[in-house]
Amino acid sequence: MADNTHSTPFHTTTLEITTGSREVALDITDRCAEFLNDRAAGRDGLLNVFVPHATAGIAVLETGSGSDEDLLTTLRELLPADDRWRHRHGSPGHGRDHVVPGLVAPHATLPVIGGQLALGVWQSVVLVDTNGDNPHRTVRLSFLG
Repeated sequence: MADNTHSTPFHTTTLEITTGSREVALDITDRCAEFLNDRAAGRDGLLNVFVPHATAGIAVLETGSGSDEDLLTTLRELLPADDRWRHRHGSPGHGRDHVVPGLVAPHATLPVIGGQLALGVWQSVVLVDTNGDNPHRTVRLSFLG
């Protein structure tokens, strides 16, 4: 029987990620690359990265040089964790976590060339999670090509 795993134009999987109880900008580029190595087989296409949560997002930015922490600082300054929010369940200021996906979208669609992410030299795929009330996140990776 022939293995046509790589000839199918659409592949999807989920990652289960523990982000912990503090704000995080977690680089998931390597996990995206592993998925593409297994499913893209040298093909061109698109990778969609989606987080199905109301309090998390996906960003493409530089990591490791402080930009990831700068993003979290900016979100804290724009969206303080205080009692101004109408959405009030969870820990104090949790309503701001529900606004984060309006600024950091819950998805990114990225080019794939020859089975590899076509990111810029300093770009990484980052899961942004400011919600310490939910330390477990699902990220869906979908390749079309």
